[in-house]
Amino acid sequence: MRLFEHPMSIIIILVVVLLLFGGKKIPELMRGLGTGLKEFKDATKSDEDKKKETNSSANSKDEN
Repeated sequence: MRLFEHPMSIIIILVVVLLLFGGKKIPELMRGLGTGLKEFKDATKSDEDKKKETNSSANSKDEN
């Protein structure tokens, strides 16, 4: 059985989260989650940029 096979399972999970954290705390949690994801994406992108820069500088040294 898949976890999100039926829409009812998603509704049940949302209700449980609402009961556990309350209506006021959920926006704060989502804001923190969004900030964390943005920082993760930025860090991943900067690592990829560094790798590309390193590869391009290594290729230019090989050509000389």
